[in-house]
Amino acid sequence: MHQGGDAIERIQKDAFDFDPDSIDAVVLSHAHLDHSGLLPNLVHQGFNGPIYCTEATAELLVIMLVDAEGIYRRDLDYENLVRKRKGLKSLKPEYTDRDVKKALRLCQGVPYGTKHVVDEHISLHFHDAGHILGSAIVQLQFQEKGNEHTVVFSGDLGNEHAVLMNPPTRLTEADTVLMEGTYGNRNHRSPENTLEQFQTVLQETWQKRGNVMIPAFSVGRVQELLFHLGKLHHEGKLDNWTVFLDSPMAIKVTKLYDRWLHLLDKKDTQFISQAQKMSLQTFLPNLVCAVTPEESMAINKIKSGAIIIAGSGMCTGGRIRHHFKQRIWNKRNTIIFCGFQARGTLGRILVDGARHIKLFRDEIVVKSRIETLGGFSAHADQKELINWLARFTSKPAVYLVHGEADILDTLSAKLWQEMSIEAHVPERGQSVVL
Repeated sequence: MHQGGDAIERIQKDAFDFDPDSIDAVVLSHAHLDHSGLLPNLVHQGFNGPIYCTEATAELLVIMLVDAEGIYRRDLDYENLVRKRKGLKSLKPEYTDRDVKKALRLCQGVPYGTKHVVDEHISLHFHDAGHILGSAIVQLQFQEKGNEHTVVFSGDLGNEHAVLMNPPTRLTEADTVLMEGTYGNRNHRSPENTLEQFQTVLQETWQKRGNVMIPAFSVGRVQELLFHLGKLHHEGKLDNWTVFLDSPMAIKVTKLYDRWLHLLDKKDTQFISQAQKMSLQTFLPNLVCAVTPEESMAINKIKSGAIIIAGSGMCTGGRIRHHFKQRIWNKRNTIIFCGFQARGTLGRILVDGARHIKLFRDEIVVKSRIETLGGFSAHADQKELINWLARFTSKPAVYLVHGEADILDTLSAKLWQEMSIEAHVPERGQSVVL
């Protein structure tokens, strides 16, 4: 799924490499839009089968797909207005809200660890991937003519040191493994160093009587930040900051996390309950949620002492851009990046050291301090990926997916060098016979 920049053009040009009408079912590992975002488009083009996912993922999709369709519709309306002024033909939507509603109706929630019979030849298990709420490792068992073949797809494997999430489930038996390799070429900074840097930056900005702006992804990263800030508060290390969560979507997602706390890491949720709190929002008592545009604009009146968490995570849209316009020119303020910033995004431009940016047609000088926290990641790093794969004792065929080609090649070479595991990097459109 594409959002921001030339998203409309890319959505219009993208095409499935198969006939959507010919697909029997979809198995979805988790709700992030790079995995789920084109489900309405798939439905629009004729898919009418079940969409298997975990129960929490099904609930997250209600928030995320509806939000994505709204952004797509607004972007398309603006694009068509520009085209109309140029005398060009308007673009038709690749999908509509009707397709979103149908896709949501097709979702079938399957609990972790339970066997779900797809048909007489195929059964399905979901295991906790530890990436975001509801994320799953997919285990498919195929039976044909007395033979059985087990395929395991890692989905997006979580960072073992991330808070709130359980470590990814360790499986040992499979005939074929498809493993992600997003960070297959590097290891993450230690969580201790990251949190120490976070605390230091907050203290130094407080001493300057400044404000902190944190662009953050609504699913996973926001909740992780709220937990860390809540922990600092209960340890007496948060000074007197007021934390503003200025993202209607993130607020909805956080409430969903609160409903599914029993699925999350017991050690971290026990910390919340020991503080006699029952949710992430109450765990951080100085948290203010800004839902309406008026509540968001009211934050502009605060001169110092505000930690503002807002989307979008890469600053391609959302309320964070409005906060930048109000504060990025002030050297007392700090911007903290705690997530990946793709090339071409405003976030990446700032991380790379830009001294001037354009916001809402105005050129603005960048005087705020820019900090990047390297240890916040929802993905397993190279070492964790290798350790997860090494648990398989059945010597499965291994295919690396979900990563840039050079990174997957690096991971493949490392697996052979350290574990004598031959890992293939398939090309787009390549078929594999089980």
